[in-house]
Amino acid sequence: MKLLMPLWQRLLITIVVMLVAGYVAGYLWQMILGFPLPSYGAGLIGGLSALPVWDLLKRIRPNQGG
Repeated sequence: MKLLMPLWQRLLITIVVMLVAGYVAGYLWQMILGFPLPSYGAGLIGGLSALPVWDLLKRIRPNQGG
């Protein structure tokens, strides 16, 4: 039986990655171009960053201990 990382942990990590990616993208956009990144742009970047993270987290197996 394959043990997977619990769903709530995968969701929590994915949401954190989405928020951080959107924030960093907005900050860099503001610093480079001088005007705020539209919210749909930050959402797009956050969503696209969540896809590979979710796939990676599905492959991670918890430590069996011992």
